[in-house]
Parts: sequence; C-alpha cells; structure tokens
Amino acid sequence: MSQLTIKPADKAAHDFLALGALVTRLDPGIVPFAEADSYDLHVSGGEYNVAANLSICFGQRAAVASAIVDYPIGKRIEKAVRGAGVTPYYARFAHDGVRGPNMATVWSDRGGGVRAPVVFYNRANEAAGYLKAGSFDWDAIFGKGVRWFHSGGIFSALSESTPELVVQAMKAARKAGAVVSFDLNYRAKLWAVAAAASGKDPSKASERAAETLREIVRHVDVLVGNEEDLQKGLGLKGHDVESKGKLDPSSFFGMMESVVRDFPNIKAVATTLREVHSTNRHSWGAVLWLDGKSYVSPTCELDVYDRVGGGDGFAAGLIYGLLAGKAPQDALALGWAHGALLTTFPGDTTMATLDQVESFAKGGSARIQR
Repeated sequence: MSQLTIKPADKAAHDFLALGALVTRLDPGIVPFAEADSYDLHVSGGEYNVAANLSICFGQRAAVASAIVDYPIGKRIEKAVRGAGVTPYYARFAHDGVRGPNMATVWSDRGGGVRAPVVFYNRANEAAGYLKAGSFDWDAIFGKGVRWFHSGGIFSALSESTPELVVQAMKAARKAGAVVSFDLNYRAKLWAVAAAASGKDPSKASERAAETLREIVRHVDVLVGNEEDLQKGLGLKGHDVESKGKLDPSSFFGMMESVVRDFPNIKAVATTLREVHSTNRHSWGAVLWLDGKSYVSPTCELDVYDRVGGGDGFAAGLIYGLLAGKAPQDALALGWAHGALLTTFPGDTTMATLDQVESFAKGGSARIQR
C-alpha cells in the first residue's frame, strides 16, 4: 500500500482547492422557523467551509471552484469568500430576474435542549447543479500548483452532471500530484431528489448514491466519513454502531478491511465520533486510519452553541496538520480540537485562532485567559 505524499509548499500556488456549491444558510437561532421574524445569514457549503477554515484559522492558501450567479445574493456570497481570504474560480451564471438560476438556500435552526435542530433546503434551479465536466479549466488551475484537492458527497448529489465534474477534477488533481480527499457527507434527502430528477425510483436512492460515490472514491486518497456514511454511501457492510456505542472506535476501524479491499487507492480515512445527549451537550471524539495504522483522539464534553460545520472544522484541522507535516496523532488532535471549537461559534465557518486550536489539542482548558 502506497503512503500519503504531499507536494512541498514552495511548489504550489494553492495549498488547498475545494470544488462544491456555495450556499446561504438562514439561521433563526433557537427560535422555530414558524415563529421567527429574523434570520442570520451565513455563507456556507460543505466543501467551501473546509477551504474557509483553512484560510481563516490556519493561514493556508485556499481556493474554491464553484458556481456564482450575478445577482445580489451572489454578490453577498462573493463578498464573504473574499473576506475569508479564499481565492475563487467561478463559473458565472446570469439570473433571469424571476426563476434563476439561484444560489441555494439552506434553512437550519439551532434547536435547544431536548428540541433537535431542524435542517431543510431550497435548492430549486440551483446554479451549482448545472456545473458539468468542462465548466473549469483544470489544466490551467492545477498548472499553478495545488497541494490538496477536496470535494464531497453533497455537491455530488446535486445533479447528473456534478459527479462527472468531480471525477474530471480528481483525475486532473492526481495528474498534477495533488492529494485528493472526499467527504462522503451522505444526505438521504438530496439523493432521493436526485434519483427522482433522473427518472429513477426515489426508494432506490441509496443504490444510486452508492453506485455514484463508489466511482468517485476510486480516485480518492483521503476519505472523510463516519460508519453510516461508509455503509449507506458506499454500500459497505458494517456493525450496528448503536450496539457498540457512538464513541467506540472499533466499529469504524472494523470497516477498514472492507474499505481497502474495495478501494486499494485509499490511504487514509477519518471521522468524528459524536454522542448527542441533548442539542447543547455532546460527547466528542475523532479517529484516523492512515497508512494502515489507527489513531484515536481524546474525548471531551461539548457545550454546543451551533453544531453546523463541526465536521468541516474537523476536516480542516486534520488536513492542516497533514499539510504541515505533523505526526498523524498530532494532525488528528488538531482536527478534533478545531471541530470542537467551531461548535462554540455561530455560523458554519471558524472564528478560532491557531493558538486556541493548538492549546486545546494539547489539553488546554476553558479557564479565563488574562
């Protein structure tokens, strides 16, 4: 089994490039949607969040390839991307003034106590769903030098054409010597709609998802996904995580033999471990399987302010650690610490500093800093 090899920083213009949809998330806080009179707007995207986190907190030269619509919401998103210090590569679309195409909206409240958070989408006529192979000049982009390329299952579920674009980008990334990562991010709602849009039985959505994602993962070096993602997203067999406990890493590591058997190209798999006691109280851990060895983070108790984006925060910290040449256990700790800290902020992207992440990763406390 080949080992993970990362291009030196001086050989690249970008440390990290993400491919995915940019969205706005409307957040009424703890107020249920039907009762809310105002919403906070967060610019987000499962793939973009990792790029923004790497730029904001970890000082990495991050970029994103995505669709943008030339209308006011698109301008608002562009402003946020600039503010995060992320270099954009946009495929631009004109809005017809009535129907779109649109920048998608994700609605997500924070819940509270025994009341769970609620997430639903308005991805009708989404510009990102029109992206296809050929939407970007990958030879020109990767010709500048890219150390790490990343995409995910949310973007891949948007249309028939987005998986083809992901595979095209991954082939270009591998040719250019970039590490390729993919977050399975299995979302049953998205795959059901995608199946219906393609004229297939929505009840067979999981089969379509597995077929699509398995083809993508054949081009991947680093896979992010929990046991449920591996089972539902890739059709792999595993144990019932409920029977072993959500923080028991043995269920996750027990699936690595199946992962490597089906995908010998995979060099690393990582995920968070989360046990939800209430909306605002979680037990939090993380695991990493890298080059045939297993690593486990500490476990901590989280007082959660906003849980959205915690997994992307973990991915960003882990990727930073690997890009920086940290030992696997230390890279895992950085991901675990950053994901934990991200749940203490509003919004989907980080407000943490590198000092805070490193301190918590080493066992720092929440005592007041004077």
